Amino acid sequence: MRRTLTALGETFPLATPFRISRGVKTAAEVVTVTISESGVVGRGECVPYPRYGESLDTSIAEIEAVRAALENGIDRRGLLEILPAGAARNAVDCALWDLELKLAGSDIATALGLEKPLRPIATAMTVGLDTPDAMGLAAAALADVPLIKVKVDRNDPAAQLRAVRTAAPRPRMIVDPNESWTIAEVSDLQRLMQELRIDLLEQPLPAHEDGDLNGFKSSILIAADESVHVAADLDSLPDGYGVVNIKLDKAGGLTAALDLAEAARARGLGVMTGCMICSSLSIAPAWAIAAGSAFVDLDGPLWLSADREGGVTGDRGHLLPPQPGFWGGL
Repeated sequence: MRRTLTALGETFPLATPFRISRGVKTAAEVVTVTISESGVVGRGECVPYPRYGESLDTSIAEIEAVRAALENGIDRRGLLEILPAGAARNAVDCALWDLELKLAGSDIATALGLEKPLRPIATAMTVGLDTPDAMGLAAAALADVPLIKVKVDRNDPAAQLRAVRTAAPRPRMIVDPNESWTIAEVSDLQRLMQELRIDLLEQPLPAHEDGDLNGFKSSILIAADESVHVAADLDSLPDGYGVVNIKLDKAGGLTAALDLAEAARARGLGVMTGCMICSSLSIAPAWAIAAGSAFVDLDGPLWLSADREGGVTGDRGHLLPPQPGFWGGL
């Protein structure tokens, strides 16, 4: 039976502003895709990211350009051939997963051999970029969670990190400069990061400059984020990276993200699962990657004033699965 596609932009205001080195976000702007067949509806979501030249309008236009193929029944593997990696493909791919599983009377856990029922996952809780004092106050409220992610820039990251660690001495910690450091700063901050027991440094250099990490022997594990979108990117990844941060919006959906995770592990790289600021409809598919990841950063929906009904919930640094039927046949 012929399918029906819809793609529309939606806005979810944040409870508090989210600051990183690139700017401040006050709302999550997403594209929601539905694909209907035989009375069954599959849903997917993406977050267009200006860093990659994406917007709500461009992502919707990409989806509309392949409407005929989608409504005529193209499958997820065929989708990889007609849409490039990125946000638009992610929303469509996840909607196809949801539709496929519902039509088959199956669920994502069964399809991928995940533990059932899904268990809570420890997720990084983000301390946004601010003054050291303000970051310390934010960290104090997270002092008992398992994992903190700290957004920093070039404006005295040592003071920012010390303030957070003083306020939250126990959690594991990820430091994310969002491409704002130089290789000299990565080197100069090594001793401090060891002292503060930093577990992971995420994409410290701009992606186009990360060749400086070739041959760099870091005492802190370094994760690639902006430098890796799909499995093919691993061929040119500098050897200074030990972890790959997989985001469905970068990979262009769960299908490509699973391929990337498999390829990364085959090369001896660790896997991290990340997200944009989004609703739970972006997080539910990412759970399939997160379940086997060394680091998980899926607190995006926890920043929202109001999430989609039935979505994930947070509990002291742990993410609880969505309600039955929310996505993926679960």
